[in-house]
Parts: sequence; structure tokens; C-alpha cells
Amino acid sequence: MGIRKNSAILKCFLVGLILAVFLAVLYVNALVNPVYPESKNKLIAVIIPSRTSSAAVSKILYEHGLIRAPLVFQVYSRLKGVDDKLKAGRYCFSLTQGVPEITAQLVKGPEPVTFTVPEGFNVYQIANLLDRRGLVEKEAFLEAVASENFNYSFLTSLPPGSRRLEGYLFPDTYQVGYGTKAREIIEMMLNRFNWNVKNLNYEKKAQQAGLTLHQAVIIASLVEREAKKEAERPLIAGVIMNRLKKGMPLQVDATVQYALGSQRAKLYYKDLQVNSPYNTYKIPGLPPGPIACPGESSLLAAVKPSSTSYLYYVAKPDGSHVFARTLAVHNLNQKRYLPIEK
Repeated sequence: MGIRKNSAILKCFLVGLILAVFLAVLYVNALVNPVYPESKNKLIAVIIPSRTSSAAVSKILYEHGLIRAPLVFQVYSRLKGVDDKLKAGRYCFSLTQGVPEITAQLVKGPEPVTFTVPEGFNVYQIANLLDRRGLVEKEAFLEAVASENFNYSFLTSLPPGSRRLEGYLFPDTYQVGYGTKAREIIEMMLNRFNWNVKNLNYEKKAQQAGLTLHQAVIIASLVEREAKKEAERPLIAGVIMNRLKKGMPLQVDATVQYALGSQRAKLYYKDLQVNSPYNTYKIPGLPPGPIACPGESSLLAAVKPSSTSYLYYVAKPDGSHVFARTLAVHNLNQKRYLPIEK
């Protein structure tokens, strides 16, 4: 009887042990599984600072609702031997990700962020773009533009100030990691400008056109902001050059917009009276600096303008322009197309 009784007790113990292990496995799986497996479209942005311990990472993930308990991630990463391999950065986690997937992503590191600076953006628009993407705060970017030193020959003669790098931050598509400093992003953009200048042999082309590099970039920025049609860039550059040679004020609307700090399409006559060295309705010659960051097409148009006798142009509603050689014809075009109102 004793043997049977002991055997029954042993069987009960084994069954209980197996059940306990089974329940423990279920519990552990529940802990490491996604918190909200059905929330397919929900992404949570998480920033992991540099030199953050696995315990601190666990707390951050828990506070963002990505794991069920801080200890779960900490124990899991330690058991996997990766608790000291978690990389800092900004991540976007899905609520459908469990602890194993989140851990793997943290070991791999954050994906690079792609951002595109459109041709014709100015420094302030670039700062806003980076701020919206969560890459760099606007104020930090503008401070770096105004105060940081960058070792490029084309910057040596430029006056200091918040507009110092205007025109030289090359518009293009870039990839950076979250946590990249403002200075590093600016360095990338200046380096891209420098590469394009060398690749195009641009300084020589500017000299052949009777321009310094800075003057060429200024004209290119005017072309970039004025031209909406690719084929018209050399024509607009030709008009600008013709007016400069004749000592005529350039009267470029985009310079007034820049002086006003506004990108609105419609200008009023009172706007043309703004007191600014960038107002080419009042100040003859080129403005003191570029008004935007020009792309390659506008840079080339500035040093290879069309040979034309046009002195005037007016924008049409479709973004193209109508050109004129005489003031009389220009006045007729103004009445038909000019967006400036009293």
C-alpha cells in the first residue's frame, strides 16, 4: 500500500510540476509578447539616451507602454547576453512588437532618417523642416548657422550673422541618425555644396561670366525663387544680367518676400517699400547675399544665362513667365498678370 501511495503522490507531484512549468511558460510568453497585438498602425517614438543601462531602457519602454513589466526586458536582454549592446538613438516601435523584436531592434540600432531639403528653401525653412522631423530644434540649428565655424574657402569672406550660410546649404536628400547635432547636419550640406562646386568647375564658370562665386550664388538664388519652369531659368538669369549691366534695379519680387520673411505669392505696393538691403525695388544691384539655397540647374543658369534682350518678366498664373523687351509691353503684361495689388 505504501508503495502505491507514494507512487500516486509522485504522479500528482509530477503532474503539478508539469502544470506549473506549463503555466510559467504561458506567463513568460504573455510577458514577452506584444502588449497590443491588434494595434497594427500605432507607432511609439522612443528616445534612448547615450550610456543608458538596460534597467533604464526597461523603464523607458515600460513608461511608453511597450512592455508589460520593466523586469521582463531587463531579464530577457541579460539572458540573451545583449544587455550591454543596446544602442542609443530615436526609435519608432510598433505596439505589435514583443520583447524579442524590440530587443533585436535596440541591438541593431536606430534606422537612419531620410530628409529632403527642396531647392529654393532658405535657412529658416530648413530649420523648420528639421525641427518638424524631430532631428534638431529650430533654435539650435539657427544658432549653429550663425556662430559655428566651418572650414570652407567659399565662406571665408562672408559676413557673420544668421544669414551667413544662406545659399550654401545644398538642397538634396540626406540621411542622418537621430541624435545628430546641428553642426553635423550643416557640415554635410556644406560638404555637398563644396562637392558640386568642384564637380561643376563652378568657380571657373563664374569667373568666365564676370562674377565672383558669391555673386553667382546670389543670382542663382534669385533664379531659384523666381523660376517655376526649368526652361525659363537661363532666361530669367539673362534678364537679371541685362538689368545689372544697365544699372537698372532688379525689382525681383522674391527679394521682397525674403526681406519681409514671408513666402506669400501676392505682394502689395506697400510691401515694395520695405526698408531692407534685400529689397531690390529700392536698392540697386544685387542683394548682399543669397535669398535661398539654389540647386544645380539654377547655379548653372546664373553662370550661363541666355543671350537675350529681355529686360522684364511677369509671372503668369501657371507659374510660367511672359517676357518683354520694352517697358510699354511690360506694363501691358503687368495689367494682365501682375499679382501685386494696392
